[in-house]
Amino acid sequence: MTRQPPLHAARKTAGKTSPLPTTVAAAAEAWRPVDALFASFATGHDGLDEEAIQTRLQADGPNEVSHEKPPHWSRQLLHAFLNPFIIVLLSLAVVQLATDASDLTGPVIVMVMVAISVLLSFTQEYRSSQAAEKLKAMVRNTASVTRRASDGHSERIEVPVVELVPGDIVHLAAGDMVPADLRLLSAKDLFISQAILTGESLPVEKAAPSGRDLLDAGSANPLDLSSVCYMGTNVISGTASALVVATGSRTYLGSISRSLTGQRVQTSFDRGVKSVSWLLIRFMAVMVPIVFALNWWDKGNFFEALLFALSVAVGLTPEMLPLIVTANLGKGAMAMSKRKVVVKRLNAIQNFGAMDVLCTDKTGTLTLDKIVLERHLDLDGEESDEALEFGYLNSRFQTGLKNLMDKAVLEHRDLEPAASMYRLVDEIPFDFQRRRMSVVLGDAGGEHLLVCKGAVEEMLAICDHARIGGELVPMTAERRTAIKEMTRELNHDGLRVLVVAIRQQPATGRPYGVADEAGLTAVGCLAFLDPPKDSAATAIRALNQHGVAVKVITGDNEAVTRKICREVGLDVEHSAQGRDIEALDDAALDALVARTTVFAKMSPLQKARVVKSLQRQGHTVGFLGDGINDAPALREADVGISVDTATDIAKESADIILLEKNLMVLEEGVIEGRITFGNIMKYIKMTASSNFGNVFSVLVASAFLPFLPMLPLQILVQNLLYDISQLSIPFDRLDEEYLRRPRKWDASDIGRFMAWIGPISSIFDITTFWLMWHVFGANSPAHQSLFQSGWFIEGLLSQTLIVHMIRTRRIPFLQSMASAPVLALTAAIITLGLVIPFTAIGAKLGMVPLPPAYFGWLVLTLVSYSVLTQLVKRLYIRRFGRWL
Repeated sequence: MTRQPPLHAARKTAGKTSPLPTTVAAAAEAWRPVDALFASFATGHDGLDEEAIQTRLQADGPNEVSHEKPPHWSRQLLHAFLNPFIIVLLSLAVVQLATDASDLTGPVIVMVMVAISVLLSFTQEYRSSQAAEKLKAMVRNTASVTRRASDGHSERIEVPVVELVPGDIVHLAAGDMVPADLRLLSAKDLFISQAILTGESLPVEKAAPSGRDLLDAGSANPLDLSSVCYMGTNVISGTASALVVATGSRTYLGSISRSLTGQRVQTSFDRGVKSVSWLLIRFMAVMVPIVFALNWWDKGNFFEALLFALSVAVGLTPEMLPLIVTANLGKGAMAMSKRKVVVKRLNAIQNFGAMDVLCTDKTGTLTLDKIVLERHLDLDGEESDEALEFGYLNSRFQTGLKNLMDKAVLEHRDLEPAASMYRLVDEIPFDFQRRRMSVVLGDAGGEHLLVCKGAVEEMLAICDHARIGGELVPMTAERRTAIKEMTRELNHDGLRVLVVAIRQQPATGRPYGVADEAGLTAVGCLAFLDPPKDSAATAIRALNQHGVAVKVITGDNEAVTRKICREVGLDVEHSAQGRDIEALDDAALDALVARTTVFAKMSPLQKARVVKSLQRQGHTVGFLGDGINDAPALREADVGISVDTATDIAKESADIILLEKNLMVLEEGVIEGRITFGNIMKYIKMTASSNFGNVFSVLVASAFLPFLPMLPLQILVQNLLYDISQLSIPFDRLDEEYLRRPRKWDASDIGRFMAWIGPISSIFDITTFWLMWHVFGANSPAHQSLFQSGWFIEGLLSQTLIVHMIRTRRIPFLQSMASAPVLALTAAIITLGLVIPFTAIGAKLGMVPLPPAYFGWLVLTLVSYSVLTQLVKRLYIRRFGRWL
C-alpha cells in the first residue's frame, strides 16, 4: 500500500513563522501511480473535453488565489471614514451638539466637510482601484495545455491560467510560472524556483515519481516533494508534463494567500506621507490645548473656548491629504495607461519619477527585436549549408522556450523535408549556466544524433573535434583560439554567434543528460543580426536630459553589446562581464558599478547584485527586463518594469508593464511619475506651512484680544473653502526644470519648509489684526463681528493665494501660470470668500459687510504678502537648492 506523506509542517519566511495549511491536496497525490491518478481525476494523456472543463469550472471556480483585489465598495467607504482627520471632525460635531443642541449650523458645516472629504476620497479610490484592475486585466498569463477538441482529437493549446481545472494536462518549459498545483507525469532536467514559498534562492530539481521514490514517501514537508510543483513557483530550466490536482484557493499558495497579500513593504514615499500626517496631528495635539487654555483663561467661557479650540484643530487638519494622494496616483496611472504603460502598483508611480538609474537589457529595447539569420558559416568563416541544416534540426525539435534566434533559423522552411527524416528521442534543455541546449534525434537506421547549439566559449569547451573542409580534425587549443578570433570579428560587426556541434552514436536505451554533452564535433556557426532601433539614441538622450542614467545589463556577448551601445550613444569606455564581478566584495563591486555602463554575459544573480550595488550608492533603480533571467533583478529594483510579451515570471515580478517595448515610453512614464510626486508635494507643503502659520496667528490673537478672533463656525467655513480650492492640484502642471531631475522624498525638508514659509502668513495676519483694531475701530466685543469678518477674508485669500506661490519656484502668474482647473477653482473660492460677508449666509455665520476702504488695504496686504513670500522663496532656494 502506498504511504501518504504527512500533511503537517511549518515554513519560515522573512523571519516569521506561518503554519502550513492543514491539508495540501497536491501532497496527497505525490506518489499515486499514474493510472490511479488519471482515474481519480477522470482524465488521461489526451486531456479533458469541453463539457468536463465547463463542469469543473462551475464547481471549483476560476483558478485564482486571493490577491490584492480592491475591497468591496462598502469597505472602501468605511475605510474613507477611518482616518484620523475625519475622526477629529466627527468628534467636533459631537461636542458642538452636546454643547448647544438647538444650533445645528456648526454640526451641519462639519458634516458637509466630512461628506465632501469622504465621498471624494471614496469616489477617487474606487475609480482608481477599478481602473487599476482593468489595466492589470490587460496583462494575461497563459498555460500550455493538452485538451480534447470537439471532434475528439487531442491538441496542445494556450489557455488563460484562470481557466485551468483539476484534471488538465499542463506542459512546462523554462520561463513559465507554475499555473496550479501539479503532480508531475514526466520531466526532463526540471529545476523549479520555490523562492516565493520558501525564500530559498537556489532552485530545486523536480522529477516524476519512480518506484524507488516510494521509499521517500514519508517526507515531512510538502515543499520537499520532488514530484509536485506548486502554483506561483517558476521554471528555471527543463521541461515537464503534469496533471493539475488543485486550482485557486485549494492550492498550497491559495491556502496561505492571506498571509502573502497586503503586506507590501512601505516605500520612502509611503512613510513620508504618513510621517507628515502624524507630525501635523502631534502639532495639533500640543497647540490646541494651549489655544483652549489661553481663551478660557482670558475670556472665561469654557464651552466657547472649547469650541474655538476644536475649530482650530479642524483648521490644522489636512483632511484632504488621503484624497489628494489617491487622486494624484490614480490620475498618474490613467495618464500612463494612455501611453501604453500598465501600472500594477500605484505607489510605483512615485518611484518611477524618483528613478535616476535605468538598467535595461539590450534585445528589443535598444534593438529592433527582429533577429535575422545573417550568415551560416563553417569554422573557417566560409558560407556553410551544413551549419544551417544542423542548426535547423536543433531549433525544429526542441520543445522548450524558443527564443528569437530559434525563430530566425526556423524561417528556412525549405529544410523541413530533411527534418522529417528524424524523430525526437530526447532533449537536454537550455539553462543559463551551460548556455546551450541539445536535442537527440533518431533516424530510420536506429542511430542517434545529438545536435547541440549554444554560446561560443561554452560550446568549444565540450568539442573534441572540428569539421574543416569536410574532414574531421582534432580540436586543438590553436583551433579553439582561431575559431574564437573569427567569431570575435563577427561580434565586432554587431553579429551574435552560436556554434553548432553534433555527435552520432548508437542508441543508448537510456535518458540523455548534461553529461552526454561531451566529445562533440563542431560543424559551424550561425551569425544573427539584431540592428539598433532608430528611436533608441533619441530615447537615451531624453532620459539623460531628465537625470536618468542608462546602464545595459545583458547575458549577451560583450563585443556585440558594446557595438550596439556605441551606436545608440552610450559610453562604452568601461564595460564588464559577469566573470569580472563574481569574486568582488561589495566595496569593490560598488566602485566598478559606479564607473561602468555596459555589463555583458551576466547571470541572473549577477544582474541582481548590480541593482543592489546601485541602491547601496543611494540611487533609485529601475530595471527593464522580460526574461526569466531578469526576475531576480526585477524584484530587487525600486521599479521593476517588464513588457506584455515577457515570460510569466518577469511579468509577475514587475511593478509596471509596458505594452510597447520602447524607451521613449519609459521617458514619458518618468515625467508622469514626477508630475504625480510634485503635485502631492505641493499639497503637503501648502498644508504644512499654512497650518504652521495659522497656529501662531491664533496664539497671538488669543493672547491679546478680548474676544475670539474668529468664531468656530467661521473657522470651519474658511477651512472648507480652502480645502475645496486645493482639489484641483492633481490637475496642475509643473515647471520644466522640476521635471528634469529625479525627485525623492526628503522628510527633513518638510519641517524646514514649515519653519521658513509658515510665519510669513502670520506676519500679515497680525498686520490685519492691527488694521481692524486701529483703523476700522473693531476693538471691543461690540465690534467683534467686523474684526472677524476682516480676518476671515484676509485669511482665506492669503491661504488661497499660497496655492499659487508654492506651486512654482518661479514668479507666479508672470513666469509660471497654473493650469486652468487650478485658476478657475481658486478664483471661484476667492470670489465666494469676498461675497460671503455681504450675504444672509454671512450674517448667519456672524459676519457683517466690510467698508469699501478695507478692500484697498486688503489689496496692499496681499501684494505685500506675495512679494515677501517670493523673496523668502528666493533665499530658501539659494540656501537649500530646492523648493518642492
